[in-house]
Amino acid sequence: MNIDENKLNELLGRFVGDLGATLHAGSIVIGEKLGLYKAMATPNERITAAELASRTGTNERYIREWLNANAASGYVQYDEEADSYYMTDEQVLVMTNEDNPAYLPGAFILATSALRAIPQLTDRFKTGDGFGWHEHHEDLFRGTELFFRPGYIANLLNSWIPALDGVEEKLKSGASVADVGCGLGASTILMAKAFPQSEFVGFDYHAGSIDKARDRAKEAGVGDNIRFEVAASKDFPGSDYDLVAFFDCLHDMGDPVGAAGHVRSALKDDGTWMIVEPFANDTFAENHNPVGRVYYSASTMICTPASRSQEVGLGLGAQAGEKRLREVAEAGGFTKFRRATETPFNLVLEARP
Repeated sequence: MNIDENKLNELLGRFVGDLGATLHAGSIVIGEKLGLYKAMATPNERITAAELASRTGTNERYIREWLNANAASGYVQYDEEADSYYMTDEQVLVMTNEDNPAYLPGAFILATSALRAIPQLTDRFKTGDGFGWHEHHEDLFRGTELFFRPGYIANLLNSWIPALDGVEEKLKSGASVADVGCGLGASTILMAKAFPQSEFVGFDYHAGSIDKARDRAKEAGVGDNIRFEVAASKDFPGSDYDLVAFFDCLHDMGDPVGAAGHVRSALKDDGTWMIVEPFANDTFAENHNPVGRVYYSASTMICTPASRSQEVGLGLGAQAGEKRLREVAEAGGFTKFRRATETPFNLVLEARP
């Protein structure tokens, strides 16, 4: 064995960073659940551990350790002279405001909830069996919503829908829309509020998510142009839809080709299927980068097991890439397919009959 000391030290440095990030994820989730970050939401306001504990009804000793973990990780700042802590404008933005495109805590709720399934997934690696979304801890549903919703807020109405051929005009005048795999309904609600002349229905196979989506719609004050129903991707009801949308869910489906075929049959002849998927290139090597790392890791823990738990169990994975997704759409009966737009984290694809 020939050890290159520089390469070894580089690998050990990466390990220290990864271990610190993994352990700190728990601190971020605790901070989000207890409202600790939001209690520090005035930028540059100095606050001691005792003051933050009093403000949030928590224990000072735990808060002191939590604050130092966050200061060491760069999520809060420490004023040594005043022995107090504070957040910068940027830290307040990303850690406390759920309605902005850069909100971060949801990603850590997603990650830590997925890790709860390690014992079951270890067994699935041996058997090849699946592990469905509904089998995960309930925090996974909320974490997923908080992770993806900022991207929808930033892009869905401003760039993704306008990038589709003629869809925005239809939505403004009055269209029929199905949002399949809607989860807690974040994407459906955003569209329904923006296009009151159109009718929206969100479908998801998970009854608990549909119940919460209905509650979210009431809280958001959406009008009568939205409803949510329990249904799977291959048998959701309705026909003559102008738009069917799949947000970050096609790769989770056991039979994505079957889902594509059902979408094709449910669309009008001039309808559109909008497919939003995690950004990916078409080869493994091209996806060996920081974004690919996030998505491959999530796919190992969540997406591929979810697909394997269903009929067919194709296991597209969260890094399928445009070429593979085109093959799925064409196998489902679509003849027109293009990349409408993209972000560093998303592919937005348009399929038409």
